[in-house]
Amino acid sequence: MVVLRPGPTGAGRRLADVPSFDRGIGGAESNVACVLAGRGHPTRWISRVGADAFGTHLVAAVAAHGVDTTYVQRDPVRPTGVYFRTAGERPTTSGTIPDPSYGEAAYYRAGSAASAMSPALIPRAAAHAGRILHLTGITAALSADCLALLRELVVRAPGSGPLLSFDVNYRAALWRHTAPEDPRVLAELARACDIVFVGEDEAEAAWGIDGGPDAIRAALPEPAVLVVKQGAAGATAYTRDARDARDAVVSVPAPAVDVVAPVGAGDAFAAGFLSATLRGLPLPARLRYGHLMAAAALTVPGDLGEPPPPALADTLAGLDPAAWGRLRLGPGWTGRLPAQAVEPCTEDPRT
Repeated sequence: MVVLRPGPTGAGRRLADVPSFDRGIGGAESNVACVLAGRGHPTRWISRVGADAFGTHLVAAVAAHGVDTTYVQRDPVRPTGVYFRTAGERPTTSGTIPDPSYGEAAYYRAGSAASAMSPALIPRAAAHAGRILHLTGITAALSADCLALLRELVVRAPGSGPLLSFDVNYRAALWRHTAPEDPRVLAELARACDIVFVGEDEAEAAWGIDGGPDAIRAALPEPAVLVVKQGAAGATAYTRDARDARDAVVSVPAPAVDVVAPVGAGDAFAAGFLSATLRGLPLPARLRYGHLMAAAALTVPGDLGEPPPPALADTLAGLDPAAWGRLRLGPGWTGRLPAQAVEPCTEDPRT
């Protein structure tokens, strides 16, 4: 989608009072693709946009991040999706009047080109051509055809196809207005995937699960890797041991971050985790790279932050636990080594 966020004179205002907006790009899957490409991974984005100026801008902007856009279709009738947002966090509940402590997001993508994605229009072979196929619950909420597409893509013959990655990405406004089914369908999709990302707040809002990470794992025992995001506290990952079918559990705290805008952080976290997965790194390192990519998004006003250079990311991911605990990241951190990280690295992130 094209994202319109308040310009300088609209900072801190509600959408109704914003006089002008700055244009950017957004969308969960394209965000993940852009960050992965920035980390040096060959990445393909498959979607649909309108044959309009916003669609032209989106395709060019995503391609400029190094993403292959060959399979992005242009719809001659339906428009490119647009949404407006403020800088605050989006609520996970669906009240009519937004709580002032949250940000606002207004989606205009019912009937958009992306909402027309379907098994007939999206080539399964192209979607299954990579090592990992990343999907999100946002697509499932757009239309019955989009949900049918995801249901088809998560079906594989045993031992074939890519790793399936799924970010629940529950958006209350979408499920209230456009979703073809109840949000419990997100759990159905998650159970069919190999790597699943879900926030504690999402699990409670979508499924009524309020017992923390262990309760979420009990409800989703099927994925080989389940990552439960816990906001500023960090993340907990569960991975099944093939030898005895028991879970290994790893929790990694998030570094302190001076937040500019929270939107896009979950997508960046998923990209960082998947990047480390592609590199064959162990679970604690995958979580640290997820936190670092999330921090890159949290410290910029747009949905996409510039990933830190590989050498900087490797240095920070390899900090000993005490140094990691002292880490604080603010705007511009991806271009320099934070002062809290000047101690010699004592751990290799590859071990």
